[in-house]
Amino acid sequence: MSERTVTHATFVIERSYPTPPQRVFAAFSDPVKKRRWFAGGEGKQVDAFEMDFRVGGKEVMTTRLPDTTPFAGVPCTNDTTYQDIEGESRIVIAYTMTVGERRISASLATFEFLPVDKGTNLVFTEQSAFFEGADGPQMREEGWQHLLDSLGVELEGK
Repeated sequence: MSERTVTHATFVIERSYPTPPQRVFAAFSDPVKKRRWFAGGEGKQVDAFEMDFRVGGKEVMTTRLPDTTPFAGVPCTNDTTYQDIEGESRIVIAYTMTVGERRISASLATFEFLPVDKGTNLVFTEQSAFFEGADGPQMREEGWQHLLDSLGVELEGK
């Protein structure tokens, strides 16, 4: 029997967007907008995207990653539950990631939308447990960096 392992990690990413918090929040709460920047993307095939944006609501996304990744063509599923939604200032989610039939991680993530003179500061904090065969903390943080870049493009309307 192989040894079971878990790696714990916490990371914070901060971004500034030159748009009001209401617009940034809408990119998270509107299923059409969120699918565009979160589920879509270069080389991704989206098999499923469902979203029920309310406390206790679920979001399920299944994609197949491009050939340039170690998981090429394998279904990758995020199962999310909205834990807290505070006006247009905070969203807290709990989510698991499964690749194929294998659960690779469980996370708690918080998005804070802070108004500033020139728009919104977004503070994203993730606390994760990565299991055997997981992408790991560095790849997950890089993935969120990329997603928050895509959010910026969505907010620019491009």
